[in-house]
Amino acid sequence: MPQDAAPDAAEARTQSGGNGSDYLIRHTTLRQLQLLEAIVRLGSFTRAAEELFLTQPTVSMQIKKLSEAIGAPLFRHVGRTIEPTDAGREVHAACRDILSTLSNLEIKLADLKGLKRGRLRLGVLTTAKYVAPEILGAFCRVYPGIDVSLKVTNREHILERLMGHDDDLYVMGQPREANDQIETIPFAPNPLVIVASAEHPLAGERSIPLQALAEESFILRESGSGIRDAVLAHFAAAGLTPRVRMQLGSNEAIKRAIVGGLGIAALSLHSLTLESGGGRLALLDVEGFPIMRRWHLVYSKGRELSLVARTFLNFAIDYEPEIRARLAEAEANFDGMRDRLSARSHST
Repeated sequence: MPQDAAPDAAEARTQSGGNGSDYLIRHTTLRQLQLLEAIVRLGSFTRAAEELFLTQPTVSMQIKKLSEAIGAPLFRHVGRTIEPTDAGREVHAACRDILSTLSNLEIKLADLKGLKRGRLRLGVLTTAKYVAPEILGAFCRVYPGIDVSLKVTNREHILERLMGHDDDLYVMGQPREANDQIETIPFAPNPLVIVASAEHPLAGERSIPLQALAEESFILRESGSGIRDAVLAHFAAAGLTPRVRMQLGSNEAIKRAIVGGLGIAALSLHSLTLESGGGRLALLDVEGFPIMRRWHLVYSKGRELSLVARTFLNFAIDYEPEIRARLAEAEANFDGMRDRLSARSHST
């Protein structure tokens, strides 16, 4: 269990006859620093033990030894959770620098041998799960020796992880919270399109005015969603307000609701590429759509990117033509479906 107190190491340092840095070098291990970094990042001794394939008693013992070497408690209980003490935060900051330096050294040494090794941690917005794995798969085919950790979560948690420096890079839309502490690099198109059931009366029509959509039942994402904000702003710019029938928390739920005839919705074209022209969903040809947005690679300016992270960032930027080609193919398939629906409606 996490300790609430640690022996005063000052006397031990004095008796050892060395200065503080010598004492820490002799009594602190890299494994202990790795454990502390994982505990702070994951917020749990148990989860850190699972990630590093250790038992919790082993983790607790190593952190106790590190605390004794530091001469101060590193964690404290807050209710049923733990958080680092002031000393713990200082040690954690040093841990991150040390582990990052070692990670880069390992990669550079591997490069000298003609190898690519290392670890990449990505935080991916839920709606970006349709594009990030494709790029990641291509990246891993080129660099098969790199271990990847992928965390897919909602916007709120992505921002929390960004502020906590939990991952190397984040794939998301343009952060509304953008400031001089965050670096945002656009790397891929993210067109928003209007989707309806293939049985919808407008499915085979061309150049549908936006006014016509204001009379339809709309399905929107939850409050705070970037897609929701973009759609409402687009309608507001035309002096219109969509008639919202329901709000759902995922693209998959929205697609099922559309197929069920509950309404129409704006979705990222990326979420439709695996089913384009499949028969049950149709892309409406609406004036002013698609709304052109972009995916961004985001990271904290206060943290130097590892060599692996920089390599992935450049790889993702260079991968844009492949993404555009896939989107164009999907759009062409939906156009073909629209023509078939139009021909069918005019023949009846």
